[in-house]
Amino acid sequence: MTQAARQFRVHARHGHHARLVTEPSFEAAAIAFVEDLPPVEGEADLSIVVRDVETGHEHCFRVDPETGETAPCG
Repeated sequence: MTQAARQFRVHARHGHHARLVTEPSFEAAAIAFVEDLPPVEGEADLSIVVRDVETGHEHCFRVDPETGETAPCG
């Protein structure tokens, strides 16, 4: 079953302006945001905050920019 796309407001926890991303899940929105960032020297993982525009629910993910692996922020 395919999830319907939703709008998320996404930003890096430390810096970078937020932008709207349309994706089917919080994780997909975090990865899409990281894919559009310029490379960050010496940064293994990025903390990405994703907020559902409609519901206001928010999640934070650590994203490895090279592999796209995600994990909840600790």
